[in-house]
Amino acid sequence: MRKRRDAQNFGLGLLGGVLGAAIGAGIWGAITAATNFQIGWMAVGVGFLTGFGVRVLGNGIDKLFGYMGAALSFGGCLAGNLLSALIYVSAHEHIAFATVAGRMSVSIAWEILKATFSPIDVLFYALALYFGYRYSFRHITAAELEALRSDNPAT
Repeated sequence: MRKRRDAQNFGLGLLGGVLGAAIGAGIWGAITAATNFQIGWMAVGVGFLTGFGVRVLGNGIDKLFGYMGAALSFGGCLAGNLLSALIYVSAHEHIAFATVAGRMSVSIAWEILKATFSPIDVLFYALALYFGYRYSFRHITAAELEALRSDNPAT
C-alpha cells in the first residue's frame, strides 16, 4: 500500500479533474445548444469524466481523491448549466458568445443558475457527485496487492 500511496499525485489529480469537468461542461453546453433541451443525464457524464481525469492523472487510492472528484463534478455541472444558458442567450439575442461571456460576473452567474434551476437538478447533481467520487480513485484488487507484496520480499 505504501508504494501505491507514494505514487499518488494530488496536483495532477486536481488538473485531471478540472480538465474532465471542463470537457464535460463543454459537451453539456454544446448538446444543450444543439438540441435546445436541457438533458440532466449529462451530469452523469460530467461526473464520470471528472472522476476519470482525477484517477488517471492523480493515481490516487485515498478517499481524498474521491472527495476532490465529487466537488469538481459539482462545479462541472454548474459550469455546464451556466454555459448552456450563455449559449442560449447568445443565439437568441444574436450577440457573440464572447460578448455574452465577457459580461458575466459572479452575481449574474448566480442569478442565471437560480433562474434555470429545477428540482430534478438535485437528482442529477447527486448522480454527478456519486460518479465523480466513485471514479476518482483506484481500487486495489487482492491480486494487485499480492503482486506488490511479491515485488518486495521484506514485507
